[in-house]
Amino acid sequence: MENRNIKNFIKTNAIWLVFIIEVLIFSVASKGTFISASNMVNIMRQISYYGIASIGMTFVILIGGIDLSIGSIITLVNMICAYMMVNMGINMWIAVLISLAVSVLIGLLNGAMVASVGMPALIATFASQTVFEGLAFIITNGRPISGFTKIYPAFNLFARWTVLGVPVCALIMAGCFAIGSFILNKTYFGRYFYAIGGNEEASALSGILVNRMKYLIYALSGLFAGLAGIVLLSRSGSAQTTVGKGLEFDVITCVVLGGVSVNGGIGRISGVVAGVLIIGSLTNGMILMNVSEYTQMVVKGVVLALAVGLDCMSNRRKTL
Repeated sequence: MENRNIKNFIKTNAIWLVFIIEVLIFSVASKGTFISASNMVNIMRQISYYGIASIGMTFVILIGGIDLSIGSIITLVNMICAYMMVNMGINMWIAVLISLAVSVLIGLLNGAMVASVGMPALIATFASQTVFEGLAFIITNGRPISGFTKIYPAFNLFARWTVLGVPVCALIMAGCFAIGSFILNKTYFGRYFYAIGGNEEASALSGILVNRMKYLIYALSGLFAGLAGIVLLSRSGSAQTTVGKGLEFDVITCVVLGGVSVNGGIGRISGVVAGVLIIGSLTNGMILMNVSEYTQMVVKGVVLALAVGLDCMSNRRKTL
């Protein structure tokens, strides 16, 4: 009986055990630098933006979809928000709200292509990724925009300020995770997400408005990506046309590593939190070890492949 309890505990908390082992390895390899207070704060800042974006991606993958436009939404929000503050003299808060509204509209567009037009989510969101990445270049002619923190020093609030030593961006991320968990566990919307991912046709027959749910889910994905873009803009202090390039794959890795099934219908926010911490710590640890950027890409790609492979093997065993 005790052995069974131990096995169940390990199986349930395997992702957190992996995180603990990772922390121990990097702590020893870096001679304590990895677990220093300053580096912990640095990690929290590094993971905040793709931690926030991972919540929207979790919703999308739960229904068996995918959103490749997250990186381009982050880039576009960076460019639009900075452009409005610096070139148009628009108030900081108004610029932030307009930028978030734009990200929601992009999400709704993705939802329309997937739900109403019937396009595969992979193609629809890849098209959005390409279009809005190009639009970000057009808006600024490919030039970075900076100086907005001098005009509005309060914009540093989103990533550079701290509360009792904890970065505000980490608090924003924690709040977003709490909201995501509440939606999935305490609302009927969350139950619909799981139902659609489990069996879309049965969900429609049971009275769930599947297409409307897809609009909502992709809009939420856009909103969380937009908020991640604001946090990243505050952290970098400069809007770059390539700032969000490839971030969607980090976000997908965090979500899938956290136990959200690529086939939909299975996953928890708590697992995604662990996935975000693992990828963030892995990236930070490799930087401390002076691992090249290209090697980091290889490692992250292997992690993503392993996570998806294990998910597929698990689903195959369940069907046998």
